[in-house]
Amino acid sequence: MSALDPIRTDPDKYKVIFENERVRVLDYRDTPGAKTQAHQHPNSVLLMLSDFQRRLTIGDDVREVTVTAGQALWSPAQVHVGENIGTADSHVIFVELKD
Repeated sequence: MSALDPIRTDPDKYKVIFENERVRVLDYRDTPGAKTQAHQHPNSVLLMLSDFQRRLTIGDDVREVTVTAGQALWSPAQVHVGENIGTADSHVIFVELKD
């Protein structure tokens, strides 16, 4: 496990709910104002289970996003920091691809 694995950097927010040789599925939850440590994900599909607003910092790029429950997004491999900048809890399922 890498030092930047989110299970290691933010164990209070990420939980492994399934893993095999092809994928790892993470359940992510946080509250307004919560911020992650820098961590990495491989190529992933994200399924939003709640509406929320988030600030993502990827290197020098800082962006704010608003997502809605039921939305699915592709996320290329990256190292980032995430911060809940809204008024609602975040709940996301990450399907991390191992291939």
